[in-house]
Amino acid sequence: MPETSTKPYLIRAIYEWCTDNGFTPYVAVFVDANTSVPREFVKNNEIVLNVSFDATSGLDMGNEWITFSARFGGISRKIDVPVENVLAIYARENGQGMAFPVERSVPETLAATERENNPPPKLAPVESEVSASPEQAHRTMTKPRRPCHVSAARSRR
Repeated sequence: MPETSTKPYLIRAIYEWCTDNGFTPYVAVFVDANTSVPREFVKNNEIVLNVSFDATSGLDMGNEWITFSARFGGISRKIDVPVENVLAIYARENGQGMAFPVERSVPETLAATERENNPPPKLAPVESEVSASPEQAHRTMTKPRRPCHVSAARSRR
C-alpha cells in the first residue's frame, strides 16, 4: 500500500489550531489548470483564500482536494483546490502556520500571459527582517499576502 502524504493532515491540523484559538485560517494556493478558483483574483499564479467557518460553505478538506463554496463580489462560487497546490496555511491575525513546497508546472504560455496581465510590483529595498517578495513571505510566514475578500456565511446545521 503506498504511503499517504502528511500534507493534508498537517493542513487540517493547522486549520483546527486556528479555529480552536479564534484565528482566521487562510490558505495560499498555487493556481494551475487543475485549480478551480475565480481567475480574476489570481495574481502571479497564486491566490490566498479565507477558509474560515464564516467565509465558506460545505468546506471539505480531504486528502486530495479542498472544496467549498464562497462568495466573491457577492456571487457564490465553487472552489476546488488540489491539496498538492497548497503553498501555505496560516492564521491571518499573527501569520503563524506552515508553508509547503509546491511543484510549479504552469505551461510557459500561461505563465507569460499571467506575467503580462499582472506584472510584479516594483519593490523598494527593505532593510528589515520582513521579506520583500511574495514568495519569501509564503516561505517565512513573516508577512503573509492579503487575501482576496471572501465573505460567505456558512450554513449552520
